[in-house]
Amino acid sequence: METQARSTAGSTAISPKSAVKPLRIALLGYRSNPFSGGQGVYLKYLSEALIGLGHQVDVISGEPYPDLSPEVQLIKLPGLNLYAHEKPTRALSFRQFFKPADVFEWLSFLSGGFPEPYAFGRRLVNHLKSARPEYDIIHDNQSLCSGLLKSAELGYTVVTTIHHPITFDRDIALANTPDWGMRLLVRRWYNFLNMQMNVARQLKHIVTVSENSKIDIAADFGVRPDQLTVVYNGIDFETFRPLPEIPRIPFHLITTASADQPLKGTQHLIPAIALLVKEFPDLRLTFIGAPKPGGTTEKSIRVSGLEDRIEFLHGISTERIVALYASASIAIVPSEYEGFGFPAGEAMACGVPVVSTDGGALPEVVGDAGIIVPSKNPEALAGAIRDLLLDEPRRDHLSVAGRARILAQFNWSNVALQMTAFYEKAIRE
Repeated sequence: METQARSTAGSTAISPKSAVKPLRIALLGYRSNPFSGGQGVYLKYLSEALIGLGHQVDVISGEPYPDLSPEVQLIKLPGLNLYAHEKPTRALSFRQFFKPADVFEWLSFLSGGFPEPYAFGRRLVNHLKSARPEYDIIHDNQSLCSGLLKSAELGYTVVTTIHHPITFDRDIALANTPDWGMRLLVRRWYNFLNMQMNVARQLKHIVTVSENSKIDIAADFGVRPDQLTVVYNGIDFETFRPLPEIPRIPFHLITTASADQPLKGTQHLIPAIALLVKEFPDLRLTFIGAPKPGGTTEKSIRVSGLEDRIEFLHGISTERIVALYASASIAIVPSEYEGFGFPAGEAMACGVPVVSTDGGALPEVVGDAGIIVPSKNPEALAGAIRDLLLDEPRRDHLSVAGRARILAQFNWSNVALQMTAFYEKAIRE
């Protein structure tokens, strides 16, 4: 029988007594999609774990909104949600022309910027001024908006989580964009980083989710190491679990990533699969994600002649994803960089052998319970997949070892205890 061992992950030694005094906590998310990206996942599980310790938790979020436990109050700060709007150029109504945050969001979007973090901060300050809610701590989830500094001026204790420095996303995007005009657009879109770096330097207490991210944030954002505390994420190992009643399909690979984000390494995975198909004619890849129509991923698949070997599934339920993991022989994590690496942790929790790159914090998650290869190296990726396809005993070993590592090291209950100690320290200081 599996045991839920308490995590030793993170950098704060705590005791369960840390949670004796209930706190009033506001968690912030400028966008919190529960089905795409890690921000909504982080808010969902962290809020539930904090509630489990007896705290009162509100989540203040822009659109898209997170999927939360009924015990957590969701306070909606709707923006224009232009990335989901059918006609964003017509998104601003006459009444909204008198709302500075809406006007800024609309104009910045039309000029190629990413205005959501800043606009969310404007709406947050307006909410705090008008509603005057009482919180012991306001915990931002990487909006790093200038509204955080104004919230502190209103008397709130403000902390933030930085999962990884988004400068890495920008630099990898630029490295994969040869056209000079597109490079200008990339730089314009990432202009919000100037605000984020300025805010991060002024916040005294920052959480990050891996030792690797701590080093990179200090270097790229100019943040002092003593401002940073590492608290690893948890993995929902009750939902993401082995399903022994579902047989594994031989030569069935699975990956989870934003298909056209260079950061996620799809541009290296497709060539790796192309190197393997002659030796393994039954090889198939299930891709949990959606490529941009006519984008680089679709073109790469077409050029490699892999149209019949790769399927894309998008917007599917968590239960369906768990079932897909159960049927897969190997999970692939090809990222160039991860601040933590939920796809690796969730696959391991499902008992799927993992082949991962060494991008960012992935080695901290995978440890010795998976195969780690250099990032940006299709040949190394293909070689590791090939070796594992031919070695059933090793696949069986990694299946068990991966699940055991997640149970022992990445527990959301322990994350909440460490976070409580972090909050109490920030409040004292």
